[in-house]
Amino acid sequence: MEISKEELLRKFNERPRTTLMDTLNIQYTDVGTDYLVAEMPVGPQVHQPYGVLHGGATAALAESVGSAASALHIDRNTQQVYGIEISCNHLRSISEGKVIATAKAIHLGRSTHLWEIEVRDTEGKLISHCKLTNMVVSKRN
Repeated sequence: MEISKEELLRKFNERPRTTLMDTLNIQYTDVGTDYLVAEMPVGPQVHQPYGVLHGGATAALAESVGSAASALHIDRNTQQVYGIEISCNHLRSISEGKVIATAKAIHLGRSTHLWEIEVRDTEGKLISHCKLTNMVVSKRN
């Protein structure tokens, strides 16, 4: 039985209140066969000292959405995913509102997944362009 899009998003958004995704208030908003979308509010809690979105918060958003997207393409009973490399080019600043990260699959291999993640503002302006490589490993018992 296949899970509905709404149920899948609900499961992604249910998480312990002690995770970085909760600290950053990341919410998953859309999902498809080769993409996942998440949003994060931008305000003082994610600013760097100059009052704009911190690049580390952007990278955390990108890794969160890319890693969750990889989880859609593995057997979660026997495998797990770890981010092994991320690069982000920060192209524009934002100081308030929200950013929307869309992870799209570039490569879904047996042992590695490569994701392109675009982080945009609500007007569609590109804030950061990121690339994430995930490693797929067997769970240890």
